[in-house]
Amino acid sequence: MSRHKKNMPQIIPTTEPFFFPGGASKPACLLIHGFTGTPKEMRWMGETLHREHGFTCLGIRLAGHATRPKDMIRSTWTDWTVSVEDGYNVLRGVTDHIYFVGLSMGGALSLLMSTRLDVKGVVTMSTPYRLPDEHPAWQIKILSYFRAYLPKTTEPPGTGWFDQSAFVDHISYPLNPIRSAAELKILLDRMRAALPRIDVPVLLIHSRDDKYVPPANMENIFADLRVSDRAKMYITESGHVIPRDAARREVFKSAAEFINRLEKS
Repeated sequence: MSRHKKNMPQIIPTTEPFFFPGGASKPACLLIHGFTGTPKEMRWMGETLHREHGFTCLGIRLAGHATRPKDMIRSTWTDWTVSVEDGYNVLRGVTDHIYFVGLSMGGALSLLMSTRLDVKGVVTMSTPYRLPDEHPAWQIKILSYFRAYLPKTTEPPGTGWFDQSAFVDHISYPLNPIRSAAELKILLDRMRAALPRIDVPVLLIHSRDDKYVPPANMENIFADLRVSDRAKMYITESGHVIPRDAARREVFKSAAEFINRLEKS
């Protein structure tokens, strides 16, 4: 009898979702990665918040990510919001004290979904306010029928990273799916509309050295927030993927202090 080989996993190795259960009296963090990214972007942050502060940390995989670009093209912005809601409901089995922690598009999802789900606070990193290209989503979708992908940058790989050893180990889709960019634009439209309605504390973090999503995006988000407990934090010596770049320890510390302050209030 011949032995059947195991099927190869669909998820790229090392980019799997992660779950670190913490203390029963501790809060939980839902960690949300960015556009074309993977849960790996958030893993070091989740490990640190769990190990040093006892938080329960769940790093989700957004629909269409960490497999192959074709899967992302088939995903919509509502698939990504459902991924967040799934993770939130998992954490509800652990605690009612849930915080969203998001990178880039994950930050946009965190801000939007904080108006739909009962969370205690939001931490965002490198979050865009809008896309540089202001073409409407329907035009971007039409373009996607003629060209599937666009380069992320015209610069050599790794440009903008300060910790080159971390970049070598970084995994994301190498190109931006144009069809998905249209979905991201719709998501950012929804996020901007939701900003004045957010009623939980928000900590915005951005690197002054982020060339991919310039720091002005954080200023625009901050200006649209109406909640009184809101703060912005600038760092340096990091590019766009803050939780994996050189200043990550500073960011992890500030996020933990923000959450611990809210838990004591």
